[in-house]
Amino acid sequence: MTDHSKGDLNWPRASAWLAGETLSEPSGKLAVMGAPLARGSITPGRCDLAPAAIRKALERFSTYDLDSARDVRALRAQDLGDLDVAGLLPEEALPPIRDGVATALKTAEAVVLLGGDNSITRPGCHALGDLRGCGLLTLDAHLDLRDLSDGLTNGNPVRALLRDGLPGNHIVQIGVQSFANSGAYAMVARKAGIRVISARAASQRGIGYVMEEALLHLERETDRIYVDLDLDVLDRIYVPATPGSRPGGLAPSQLRHAARLCGEHPKVRVLDLVEIDPTRDIADATVMAAAACLLEFSVGVLKRLSPHE
Repeated sequence: MTDHSKGDLNWPRASAWLAGETLSEPSGKLAVMGAPLARGSITPGRCDLAPAAIRKALERFSTYDLDSARDVRALRAQDLGDLDVAGLLPEEALPPIRDGVATALKTAEAVVLLGGDNSITRPGCHALGDLRGCGLLTLDAHLDLRDLSDGLTNGNPVRALLRDGLPGNHIVQIGVQSFANSGAYAMVARKAGIRVISARAASQRGIGYVMEEALLHLERETDRIYVDLDLDVLDRIYVPATPGSRPGGLAPSQLRHAARLCGEHPKVRVLDLVEIDPTRDIADATVMAAAACLLEFSVGVLKRLSPHE
């Protein structure tokens, strides 16, 4: 089918919204920032190319949400560009990512951080301040609790945050896959008090139910919440550009619903989108899934700000 929307004034593009196009008197502001960090990846790749690819994918989406009859242009988007972290190691990237996100949060209701690999989650979470008051919700096929003895990688940001002082009972992990983790690291999660919901359990119980349960738990325990959305939580057939995805993961519709629920929650301040190597993508399936999650989260933030419209 030919896409006739390119020059159609009645078909506003999400890319124009990200570039600053709004409706009159927007309800609030969402900041978007790239963190093209890739030197911490266990599997070498080009996750540093993902922020640009996700922005490009927004050209193929409109701004109108059919389910809520809302237009994301009622929310002001501010694209802050990419942080200068592409050549840094995870240890070196902590200050610029932490400080960049913290600065953006001063004037925005929420921030979307475009990775980059999963090692951006640790500095992004630190941007929320004292970790003792923070909550972490991950949607990920992996526990990210690998040993720290060989340094920081995209396989151990949660382990590093535990070391940094994030309480284990402030962490909920959804979508974790069998045969993608080890028994030793599952034991680390249990001992730390981390709540782990497998991909199978999330599908059986319903993604909406497990998300609302997780957010309610974190709402009770914490003042502010960071969401790590690793695209490899999806079934591999949907995300060929994620090196760590496995068969049996979530479906894109489930992840989009989860992203929207995160946007709606008033304590969710940051959401990251990580682990995409655009050079491995097929038909832009992975970057489009990420772009769709960005838009779902944005509609959620809009509903948070103006719930009765």
